Amino acid sequence: MLKDITIGQHFPGNSPVHRLDSRIKILVTIAYVVFLFLSNNVAGLVLNVVFVLAIYGLAKIPIKMLKKSLKPILPIILFTVILNLFFITGEGTPLFHLWKINIYKEGIIFCIVMVIRIICLISGTSLLTYTTSPIELTDGMERLMKPLELVKFPVHEMAMMMTIALRFIPTLIEETDKIISAQKSRGALLDSGNFTDRVKALVPILIPLFISAFRRADELATAMECRCYHGGKGRTRLKQLKITGNDITISIVCVVFFAVVLATRFVFPSLI
Repeated sequence: MLKDITIGQHFPGNSPVHRLDSRIKILVTIAYVVFLFLSNNVAGLVLNVVFVLAIYGLAKIPIKMLKKSLKPILPIILFTVILNLFFITGEGTPLFHLWKINIYKEGIIFCIVMVIRIICLISGTSLLTYTTSPIELTDGMERLMKPLELVKFPVHEMAMMMTIALRFIPTLIEETDKIISAQKSRGALLDSGNFTDRVKALVPILIPLFISAFRRADELATAMECRCYHGGKGRTRLKQLKITGNDITISIVCVVFFAVVLATRFVFPSLI
């Protein structure tokens, strides 16, 4: 399960999506999330699904990566389905009735909509890290948040912290997998027993993991000090962010797509 977590990973490539300016990718990702939750009808949801699949195809990211990114959140999806299925009430006679459990048509529709939204949300936001290197992501966030410097907000430091956090997610996952394997080789019973026993079995995993995380943080801080890192003031960049014709073309396509998604709210009937 841990090996299936792809959050924060970057897959180098030379596709139009990889070459897209990081600032535009960040803005498109934010806009996609907003318009995804504005979609409340069949047409809007279908457009969002098609948009994600088209971007995956354009970025040449294998569909198996999409499956791997969704596998860890299956418990969340299942919990969402159960919660909405049994607690969403509707008008008229329930489709299913057993004791105090009532399942309405509205509950089933709401479950389907929420599942599609969650899948599209994870898939769409994962594309940002899949196709953007940590350095480009840092530069993009810093440039977008630059107006906040007028109120003395530490823009560079915030962007750096967010990028480092994303960068170390795969590293910590790999470290966790190694610790679990080491503990099992020592005879630790991590997958057996009741719920209480399994929670207690996490202690010999979490303690080495925290120690390793703090050690890596200390090593990173030492390395940055040795390289005379003093924040963003006076910092130069190897690659300068520039808007190209490819950026403008894809931006126009995305704006048209979001306009169409918004228009579906006024044309098609709402599901929820």
